[in-house]
Amino acid sequence: MSTTSILVLNGPNLSRLGKREPEIYGHQTIDDINRELSVSFPDISFEFFQSEHEGAMTEKLFEAEDRGSFRGVVLNAGAFTHYSIALRDAISAVKLPVIEVHLSNVHAREPFRRTSVISEVCRGVISGFGAGSYHLGVRALLGEV
Repeated sequence: MSTTSILVLNGPNLSRLGKREPEIYGHQTIDDINRELSVSFPDISFEFFQSEHEGAMTEKLFEAEDRGSFRGVVLNAGAFTHYSIALRDAISAVKLPVIEVHLSNVHAREPFRRTSVISEVCRGVISGFGAGSYHLGVRALLGEV
């Protein structure tokens, strides 16, 4: 039985992975990425959550902390990265370490994508490695990087 649990939290438009701009985000779906994580880290108990709604994401963060069973959170906040003060405040309000991840290299894209209002309150940021960004986020929570 696993003793380490990690929440993988995904924001808006990530439900469209595999269909949305595959030249930027690749052909894998969010379900593909989740399966890969489960296979790559068989000793980790993952909980996967995706929402198009800011409030649902903040509630999930609070629930994760209140349950007390999570080692941390791998978060791809999608567009909320750039403007969600509510999500930023929720990350700041929990004691769980949060690793911000992005599939694409946000610093090589449009200027608005280079601004993250959540980075400052996250443990670290991983960007530009496709689905590998999630794997690196898990490794960061496990203290392997």
